[in-house]
Amino acid sequence: MRSHDPAELQELARAFIDAVAPADAAIVVTLSGDLGAGKTTFAQGVARALGVTETVSSPTFVIEKVYALSDQQWDRFIHIDAYRLNSSHELMVLGWNELIADSKNIIVLEWPERVSDLIPKHAVQIRFDIKNEERIITINGQEN
Repeated sequence: MRSHDPAELQELARAFIDAVAPADAAIVVTLSGDLGAGKTTFAQGVARALGVTETVSSPTFVIEKVYALSDQQWDRFIHIDAYRLNSSHELMVLGWNELIADSKNIIVLEWPERVSDLIPKHAVQIRFDIKNEERIITINGQEN
């Protein structure tokens, strides 16, 4: 996928959410890319598609933000920014195992490379690369 502006990126997030189905465990979506590549914009689009009306910003300083959902397939949208984490242990302290075990959670994790050993095999891995003014988005290693 390719995106040329933030509104288009948020629409791609909506289409992504429309295609995701609940599973036996939490849906985990990892977002990788350089600063300014579109990770938080995509997360905002996911939140909006799930009916979150609050302002969604990157939880860089609080690490984790939980949004209650209603009239959705999931009960909670959990947005995690691992940029400031020094080890996977810090994510474990936040109750990571419980979060990913709960099928009522949809989790978006920015900077997953900081905690790569904790990413479940079933996670959807999304990468954002910038080429000129365009965002190139690959999902599980493939540009769709």
